[in-house]
Amino acid sequence: MPIDESRPFLPVRIALLTVSDSRTAADDRSGDILAERIAAAGHVLAARYIERDERSAIVARLHSWIDDPQIDCIITTGGTGVTGRDVTPEALAQVQDKEIPGFGELFRWLSYQTIGTSTIQSRATACVSRGTYIFALPGSTGAVKDAWDGILVSQLDSRFRPCNFVELMPRLTER
Repeated sequence: MPIDESRPFLPVRIALLTVSDSRTAADDRSGDILAERIAAAGHVLAARYIERDERSAIVARLHSWIDDPQIDCIITTGGTGVTGRDVTPEALAQVQDKEIPGFGELFRWLSYQTIGTSTIQSRATACVSRGTYIFALPGSTGAVKDAWDGILVSQLDSRFRPCNFVELMPRLTER
């Protein structure tokens, strides 16, 4: 599945949200990996924040970024497990207009190749909300690499064929 060099590259403005009760800017390795990959791919890191595992705080941050015209896409890392404090998928459910079920399915298929059946503990998910893509990734460094390298780097590249998320952006809010 190739990159069509005859098509223009359109940088995506991405906000990065780490969901964690324990990480800080000094030790947010998964966030750092994503920030590096976002820049290396030619996209714009439009915002970055660390939010505690509190559903209402995550929802408020998501609404703020969804309403920001300078943000096209939000990537979250963390809070997708099955423990009591893991509430990122529930936060996405509160803001989503449309779920993108294939994202979680494909992520778990890719992750299975790396960590085997442990991938079943991931509730990675994605959605569209008021014209903004949101991708919720697990918090491990391996998981963010799997998600970016195996899915997002190509789907957020306007030159990727046969289709990609970027080319749909102008139509996300049509009725």
